[in-house]
Amino acid sequence: MYPDLDTCLHDEMAVTTFKVPPSECCGNKKMERKPSGRRRVFVQTETGCVLGMELDRSDNAHTVKRKLQVAFNVPTEASSLICGDMVLKNDLSVVRNDSPLLLTRTFLHRSSSTPCLSPTGRDLQQRDQSGPIEVIGCSDMFSGTKQLVEDIMKAIKVGIEPIPIQSGLGGAYYFRNSNGENAAIVKPTDEEPYAPNNPKGFVGKALGQPGLKRSVRVGETGFREVAAYLLDHDHFANVPSTALVKVTHSIFNINDRVNGSMHHNKKQISKIASLQQFIPHDFDASDHGTSSFSVAAVHRIGILDVRILNTDRHAGNLLVRKLEGFGKFDQVELFPIDHGLCLPETLEDPYFEWIHWPQASIPFSDDELDYIYHLDPFRDSEMLRMELPMIREACLRVLVLCTIFLKESAAFGLCLAEIGDMMSREFQGLDEEPSELELICIEAKKLLDQEELFSFEAEVGDKDVTQFQLDCEDQDLDFTTNIEEKLTVMPPFQVGARNGNIRNTLSRLEESMMEDEAESEGELPVGGGEYNGPVLNGVPNVSKLSVSLQNTRTSEKSWQQMGVKQKSDFLAGTSSGNTTVNELPASSSFVKLTDMDEERWNQFLENFQRLLIPDFVNYKRGNVSKKQRQRLGTSCQF
Repeated sequence: MYPDLDTCLHDEMAVTTFKVPPSECCGNKKMERKPSGRRRVFVQTETGCVLGMELDRSDNAHTVKRKLQVAFNVPTEASSLICGDMVLKNDLSVVRNDSPLLLTRTFLHRSSSTPCLSPTGRDLQQRDQSGPIEVIGCSDMFSGTKQLVEDIMKAIKVGIEPIPIQSGLGGAYYFRNSNGENAAIVKPTDEEPYAPNNPKGFVGKALGQPGLKRSVRVGETGFREVAAYLLDHDHFANVPSTALVKVTHSIFNINDRVNGSMHHNKKQISKIASLQQFIPHDFDASDHGTSSFSVAAVHRIGILDVRILNTDRHAGNLLVRKLEGFGKFDQVELFPIDHGLCLPETLEDPYFEWIHWPQASIPFSDDELDYIYHLDPFRDSEMLRMELPMIREACLRVLVLCTIFLKESAAFGLCLAEIGDMMSREFQGLDEEPSELELICIEAKKLLDQEELFSFEAEVGDKDVTQFQLDCEDQDLDFTTNIEEKLTVMPPFQVGARNGNIRNTLSRLEESMMEDEAESEGELPVGGGEYNGPVLNGVPNVSKLSVSLQNTRTSEKSWQQMGVKQKSDFLAGTSSGNTTVNELPASSSFVKLTDMDEERWNQFLENFQRLLIPDFVNYKRGNVSKKQRQRLGTSCQF
């Protein structure tokens, strides 16, 4: 019997690349990887089976499926091979070495009322050519993890077995070193909450479907853990070493039946998992008062959380270790863990435990401002594409947007608590209102639509004038007399539209800001920093923007209906024949970032940056409602 592989395809999503100068994105030789003749990939089915294989230049999607059919005894004629956002048709040239691929069924063999089936014991994969633990990725940042893997493999050879972790909702295991000490925490992607092989009864979905957070798919929290580590440049926030691995061991769980009962056997089972260095600690932040936490430690973790839009930064995933030694009484060190719910595919309501801690209200230090200033979201996106080829472009757009917001707000002088507050939604009863960040995004999209409308009207006007001149030539009319007569009855927008009669909304906003500069000069900034941004030299007049933003708060439905209806089919029909994977179903997102092609995305970012300073000024003046927000973030420990 074949295992049932549920579909994970949804409405089509545009996949774009960011406009970044080649010198900025590709100047680092470590990022320049030329495809070799042979590449190693790890193919995973929706039910968790994993096979490592070597690809030749002659291999295509069909030959890969045939190998899987032999190895797993599964039908592959009605399946799709997926790499991140892309559905691979034939050409595999876009697949880089060490890429994890997902095999998913493109249609259902069962009715929607039938429960999702998990694989049976005889679906367990046969041995492949890879080792017991293989690090997926070639970054130099994984060198420490590779040494950790060697220590773990030595321990396994002498009979020191891993230990299942009983806490949390997902499957996780302590892998130990030769001394019997916990060395790493391994979390298989197919044992996450709702995944088919979850050992704690939380099953029912295939890999790739919406998970605990609708904007984070089942089976995709692992690479987010790795992304958080890769984005923690210079170990600024103390994220433990983390890597994606293909690991084989008999400790792992396989569910045989619909009810999620475990399959007890001693067969070697291969899984794709995140492997994170175990940090010896005394307790977590939920068991300890925050008064001993240093301002720098809180700021550094907060800076990371803002960049990656962490939707689950609760006290339980902040490890606390006491510092020993003379003069270090009551001093502690913080280690942030559990980043599986960061980088969602849409703007979500984040959960920042630190937002009301007193440390978060203290202005950033010069070192912290310098670190923020040198963050480059476009280079970071390019790095993640290279190291984590399965990452979705929607996640990278969230990273870019949040990093820009952090850089501009910190330069303006906002403190960490204020930045987190502007990113958080406000709950009134059972309803929620968009955050200030989301309000700015939707205003930027409205301006984008207006600019396109103005451009269209101007183009129509130019065509009308040209057509009029052609008609005159055909009829041998007197040009001087007829043109004067025609122009007297033409709509105003058809003449001189490109020369200032139709003015850009943003230009009018900037002019009104400059007119009010003298009146507001003494009010900027008041949050403990000096703004050196490229947009304005003085305090803008924010009355028009303020009214616009406040008027758009009237109803949740109005926000969900805004934005461009047209979707981009950016990569569909490329020369390789590969298409894009469809995006997640609509959820409680107020603004969409994936309905813009590359050109519109870059124009949106320009509008977004222009609107930030007026909103910051408005926020500092107290015009933005500062009601106590009800924090409803989840506490999901995997």
